[in-house]
Amino acid sequence: MSTSQQPSSLSPSRASDFMQCPLLYRFRVIDKLPEKPSEAATRGTLVHAVLERLFDDPAVERTAPRARSMVPGQWDRLLESRPELGELFAEDEGGERLTRWLSEAEQLVERWFSLEDPTRLEPAERELFVETELESGLRLRGVIDRVDVAPSGEVRIVDYKTGKAPRPEYAEGALFQMKFYALVIWRLKRVVPRRLQLVYLGSGDVLTYDPVAADLERIERKLLALWEAIRLATETGDWRPRPTKLCGWCDHQSVCPEFGGTPPVYPLTVPPVRGAEPVVPAAGAAVPAEPAQGV
Repeated sequence: MSTSQQPSSLSPSRASDFMQCPLLYRFRVIDKLPEKPSEAATRGTLVHAVLERLFDDPAVERTAPRARSMVPGQWDRLLESRPELGELFAEDEGGERLTRWLSEAEQLVERWFSLEDPTRLEPAERELFVETELESGLRLRGVIDRVDVAPSGEVRIVDYKTGKAPRPEYAEGALFQMKFYALVIWRLKRVVPRRLQLVYLGSGDVLTYDPVAADLERIERKLLALWEAIRLATETGDWRPRPTKLCGWCDHQSVCPEFGGTPPVYPLTVPPVRGAEPVVPAAGAAVPAEPAQGV
């Protein structure tokens, strides 16, 4: 196999990809197929940037008007680092779509102030990259939007979502990412986070969960089972699509068998299997599928 293309670690987004559709995981991680930027995802990146950098200001200056005023400048900064994002509005000759899009970002930023008071917050970390290796050898990594630490030492992990809060029956899926981060923090610092908090700017909701060690042990077992399924698919080249309503938003329909396409030639060497076809468990067999996460 080509070691440069083998999966070597797992993040919440890639874990969710595999649970949503193993073939999508392959396209993104193994084949590294390009994807067009979307207005929704880019707006989420922009809002995150504003909420992160607002904490650079003194507490008394962290106001809604100040945050709104930061949106155009952060958009310019984002374009400097990722010029390809300009393609989103390449045909917007009058600039009306861009103006409306920036206004929507400003509204999301302003809504945050009805959910949290940044003048009373002093985050310990913002956009924190975390990585740890489990005893099994599996490496977990990710970026946490915000980490708050109380004087007592209690840890709160906060994540901003620019979409709407999920229905109650999907709450567990929404918390998957947060439990993933909590597991990493627990393994790194030997501290179980006191609270996991999802802030939904699209609907103005806050979802919280207070984990215990048993929760994190369960998520670790789940991730190990998931990684084993990914390992088997990597070795055999058997990546099965899982059609859902989310397929309509996928960039890879032209190479997906569900839409009459043919995937690119598998770039990794598949060892010969004698006497039988390689069998890979359906992606949902080892680990139940989770709803897609909002931005």
